[in-house]
Amino acid sequence: MTLSPSSIAQFLSAIHPYDAMAPAALRAMIETFDVRDFAAGHQIYAVEDPLDGLFVVYEGEVEVRDAHDMPISLLGPRNSFGERGLLRDGKSLTSARAVIDTILLVLPAEQFHKAMAEDPAFRRFFDRSRTERPNKAALATTQVAALMATSPLTCPPETDVQTAARLMRDARVSSICVTQDGTLLGIVTIRDLSGKVVGGGLGLDTTVSSIMTTDPVTLPPSAIGSDVLHTMMERGIGHVPVSQQGKLVGIVTQTDLTRFQAVSSAELVSEIAHSTSAAAMAAVTRRIPQLLAQLVAGGNRHEVITRLITDVADTATRRLLSLAEDRLGAPPVPYLWLACGSQGRQEQTGVSDQDNCLFLDDRVTDADLPYFEALARFVCDGLDTCGYVYCPGDMMATNPRWRQPVRVWRDYFARWIATPNPEAQMLASVMFDLRPIGGAKSLFQDLQAETLRKASANSIFVAHMVTNSLKHTPPLGLLRGFATIRSGEHKNTIDLKHNGVVPVVDLARIYALQSKLTVVNTAARIDAAIGDGHLSISGGKNLRDAYDLIAETRLEHQAEQVRSGSMPDNFLRPADVSDFERSHLRDAFVVIKSLQSAVGHGRGMLS
Repeated sequence: MTLSPSSIAQFLSAIHPYDAMAPAALRAMIETFDVRDFAAGHQIYAVEDPLDGLFVVYEGEVEVRDAHDMPISLLGPRNSFGERGLLRDGKSLTSARAVIDTILLVLPAEQFHKAMAEDPAFRRFFDRSRTERPNKAALATTQVAALMATSPLTCPPETDVQTAARLMRDARVSSICVTQDGTLLGIVTIRDLSGKVVGGGLGLDTTVSSIMTTDPVTLPPSAIGSDVLHTMMERGIGHVPVSQQGKLVGIVTQTDLTRFQAVSSAELVSEIAHSTSAAAMAAVTRRIPQLLAQLVAGGNRHEVITRLITDVADTATRRLLSLAEDRLGAPPVPYLWLACGSQGRQEQTGVSDQDNCLFLDDRVTDADLPYFEALARFVCDGLDTCGYVYCPGDMMATNPRWRQPVRVWRDYFARWIATPNPEAQMLASVMFDLRPIGGAKSLFQDLQAETLRKASANSIFVAHMVTNSLKHTPPLGLLRGFATIRSGEHKNTIDLKHNGVVPVVDLARIYALQSKLTVVNTAARIDAAIGDGHLSISGGKNLRDAYDLIAETRLEHQAEQVRSGSMPDNFLRPADVSDFERSHLRDAFVVIKSLQSAVGHGRGMLS
């Protein structure tokens, strides 16, 4: 098929990154595109084939398969593929074939690399690993969208001042925006009520339109903190409405700026460490979603954000242990409280339940057990009060099964390794993420090394663990590369936790088991596996990039929910993100699927 340059230009102009390129650069690139037709079932390229260009689906469908001929993605019009091979060494890690009659636009490899070197928009899109994010949250450079209250108090212009004052009092705010059909007309503040109404002797039936500041200065959500600060200082005001396309969408006050600067993980940790009850701690942990939104807005990397949020949970746990000992007295024998799951890996986000267990010194007697039962109940109840809800699977120290002497735990691990049935695989996966939180750490140190040594030496156990790690698969397979949830509350979304983060967590755990690594953090496990050769440098870099993207997308999704006043969750609607983000997410899922396939076929490395 022959396509004119104008047809190609019209097609690409609606696709990122071409829509962001300079017009002259795009025109020059369009002239180099090759148009290729592939009949249904025709092979486009095979694994390890040298790639001669970047492929863009103009029409039709393309199935991408991994090195073991397992399907990993089905691509439709506007999707690109082949860039990962071009970014490596010109060879592909996958194969591709046309499912139906297909037309592809092919950008020659030479032109691809030329654009990567010369065009920033093109480079940012196709090599996300080169994009650096700020590592420090700063009020002056944070977007107003992350600072503003998204549901400002409003009233129509005919509202009387007494009603307006009552609305402000009940909402505990210092201003009310006067609107008509969503359009901002003016603003009334506490100062207006005291100075114009009370001080001016006006009646309580005076309308707000009589005292409001008309046509107040506003800022768009894309403004930054320094714009707010400069506006407030220049005009001597403490409230700045935020509007978009003429409609009121939020408001920023001096209180919002103070709160943004004040909320930090160190502040939360300090307040929790000095709290005298679980209820007092809960008042602090309720600010965790705001902390998450602030850290995301400041451009911090995902492993920094989750580490800081986990530090808050660790502090709450240790404080509850201390309060428990104050109430129950000194423990009769040494004990160790451990966290597993996301807290154990230091990867907590805005959505976390509790997963924990208790190791007791082998000198513990039956007479001592009621003490530790009471301690476990006090701490788990306290964590639930603080928002770390009870584990649905009862993986908590309140369950006698997970509150045992070290000798019993040693037997647990030995049996799970010797007889790797499905339950043993699941429990072993959980327990390999254990991390001491409070108590005598020596109770776990020798046991951890011993367990890793025995587990890695048992090839049958490792094989079962590998099988268990492949149960969570990336959401690939449908048109445009995503398989969304088909029914229920989260229909038409992808689960960024169970189908995005968890597959990487499971892979990293396998690498840690093979290498007998004592670290439990996922990113640290990937880096260590690369260092000791269980994961190739190129494969490890791809996996780390994929993990970074999915984890950061998950946090950005949760932060956006927090800013809009919703409870954070893990379910992302593909339609809610740009072509840019969808393309990169699809690539990240392909990387994970390829590595899962490599591990499942007995190849621990991806070269």
